[in-house]
Amino acid sequence: MKRGCLMCCAFGLLMWLGGCSDTPAPPADTSAADQKAIKDGETAWVSDWASKDLDKIVGHYADDASVLVPDMPIMKGKSDIRTGLGQLVADKNLALTFTTSDTVTSKSGDLGYTQGTYSMTMTNPKTKKPETESGKYVTVYKKQADGSWKAVEDINNADAPAKPVTMAKAPPAARRAAGKKKKK
Repeated sequence: MKRGCLMCCAFGLLMWLGGCSDTPAPPADTSAADQKAIKDGETAWVSDWASKDLDKIVGHYADDASVLVPDMPIMKGKSDIRTGLGQLVADKNLALTFTTSDTVTSKSGDLGYTQGTYSMTMTNPKTKKPETESGKYVTVYKKQADGSWKAVEDINNADAPAKPVTMAKAPPAARRAAGKKKKK
């Protein structure tokens, strides 16, 4: 009888100790929803660049974000980012598009990154003519306290030097007509 009582107490103690484990349950895997949120954010970001809405463009960055682009100093924090990107947005020839090829998020659900390609047309400061640059980028995202995803590190580099934008030539008849108008 004593033996049965001891075994029952030992079993109860083990069950109680097992229930008091300090190991938290693993967090739910939200990576699919997180990746969708980041992709949707980048889609909106492309639209914001197309409309040249500086406030919306800068709004995709966290307060302490860094932007690293060629031929410019590191932009650290929203104030620097606003100033640096404001110079780009002011360019009448600016056109920027980017396409995400890969989106990855951490199992913990607090960090993620995208990788992709971009194409940007802007005015060459020396020649004052539009040039197009193509390249690749990586953007690191951090989930914010409100659940939104903001870029904390944004870096890109060109595949090759920018090339002058080639304008379509007018048909020969149009060129002759334009030449006659100039002679008059």
